[in-house]
Amino acid sequence: MQPLNIAVIDDDEITLELIVDVLESALPVNVVSFSNSALAREFLLKQTSDSLDMVISDMVMPGFDGLALLRDVRSADLMFPFIFMTAYESRQTKLLARQLGAVAYLVKPIVRKKLVSLIKQTVSSYAK
Repeated sequence: MQPLNIAVIDDDEITLELIVDVLESALPVNVVSFSNSALAREFLLKQTSDSLDMVISDMVMPGFDGLALLRDVRSADLMFPFIFMTAYESRQTKLLARQLGAVAYLVKPIVRKKLVSLIKQTVSSYAK
């Protein structure tokens, strides 16, 4: 398996570090992490669907929330998969995320095995 290129976005730096650690210890990955959603948006919009394999993003953040990031990425015709994480589960937000094309909506605290399994499933279904 070639290393995956994954962007991780979360304004909580501790959660961000934990997710990056999980990914780097469980998978062959190149992780780019952001605690600032505006910087993350700028980075995402410079990518191509071939340069990034996946985005894992918090839903509720100052600046751009997860849904805004997903909308902007899709408006730029970028089709890499999004996995959302949130501490504030909402049926309406979950439905909207799915309608916009998110592949998953995980409630924090994130279970390591579940996240790793989901990433593997998603990458195999989005194989380039």
